[in-house]
Amino acid sequence: MDKSNFFNDIQSKISQALENSPAKDIEKNVKAVLTQGFSRLDLVTREEFDIQAQVLAKTRAKLEALEARIAAMEEQQSDQ
Repeated sequence: MDKSNFFNDIQSKISQALENSPAKDIEKNVKAVLTQGFSRLDLVTREEFDIQAQVLAKTRAKLEALEARIAAMEEQQSDQ
């Protein structure tokens, strides 16, 4: 038996033992608890956050442009 087969055999036996052990149930329960806890926190993904940051930047730029136009119109109005 060569080394790679030996290690693959041991790995499969360890994986099989873990799947049949209480450790697998504990892992599932911990994942469920964490998932439930995170869902209560109303978190967003990094991708969603980045998209909203881009939308906010565009909105700010438009607002600044509109403010500049209004200021120019007010100045023009006051000159007349």
